[in-house]
Amino acid sequence: MGHKSTLNHSVILETPTLCYASVTGSCLKTVYPKEVQSVLYVLFGFVSLLTFLGNLLVIITIIHFKQLHTPTNYLVLSLAVADLFIGGLVMPPSMIRSVETCWYLGTLFCKIHTSLDVTMSTASILNLCIISVDRYYAVCHPLLYHSKMTTNMTLFMIIVSWTLSVFVGFGMIFLELGILGVEDFYYNNIACEGGCVLFLSKTAGAVFTVLCFYIPAVVMVSIYLKIFHIAQRQARVIQCSQIKTQQHTVRKTEMKATKTLAIVIGVFLVVWTPFFICALIDPFIGHVIPPILFDFFTWVGYVNSTCNPVVYAFFYSWFRKSFRIILMGQIFQSDSSRIKLF
Repeated sequence: MGHKSTLNHSVILETPTLCYASVTGSCLKTVYPKEVQSVLYVLFGFVSLLTFLGNLLVIITIIHFKQLHTPTNYLVLSLAVADLFIGGLVMPPSMIRSVETCWYLGTLFCKIHTSLDVTMSTASILNLCIISVDRYYAVCHPLLYHSKMTTNMTLFMIIVSWTLSVFVGFGMIFLELGILGVEDFYYNNIACEGGCVLFLSKTAGAVFTVLCFYIPAVVMVSIYLKIFHIAQRQARVIQCSQIKTQQHTVRKTEMKATKTLAIVIGVFLVVWTPFFICALIDPFIGHVIPPILFDFFTWVGYVNSTCNPVVYAFFYSWFRKSFRIILMGQIFQSDSSRIKLF
């Protein structure tokens, strides 16, 4: 999410470089050396491609192999779709904006791009919230899990989370809720030709960050602390009774899935927290945080979408096996969808 840009966006030069030299009210342009631009294009392009391909593998894996058709994996699938959109639709235009320091793709596409950016990040955190609830019932209330977290209920929650995300993303941008009440300041000091920014007033910044990040983050952390507290208590009971049962094996499997998804949530919170801290405080300190810092924190957040498939591959041997099957083309064989992965 590119956050803001002002007429002080570029380095102070004797003759300032403009995004559009012949347009009145053009944004200033930071001109990087060609070598730096080339390195940035290669780096951002590689991250974008890796994000897209990695999440595409996750999506194909869960859809193709029938053994993976479970409520938990449907949530992972929904998260991977959001990450896929970030890698395929959000990162490439952001790459051009970051390297060129100007937006040359038009006002309408700017709104669409910013809306997609907000929508995908919101969808990610809402899906992660649902995942934490799924893990809570799986570990803390295993007898209720299959009655509470049914496939239909999971799909319903996924649809609700995506509907809310689209409403927040596209509604906030196209209805201009971010600048509501400070329109004069925005158009006189922030808006310029060649800029594509997410500008938030004090009210919008507080509401957006608290509702879409801080409250869900607190909920997720609280749930996972509760999960691990109960899991440790269950482990002590099992150890004391020295009972080795099939139920114990199931518990170990659920805990492994819980730990893996907890890492996914932890990575998400770590990489996105700097951006949302800046987004919250910047309107209250006069929008003085440098645009380049927002840009840096935005890309740190984007990398979260790159990391998720790596986490799955590292912790799940059956994900690695499915990746090999897909990459070797074995999924085109008959009955490949029924291959046992674990």
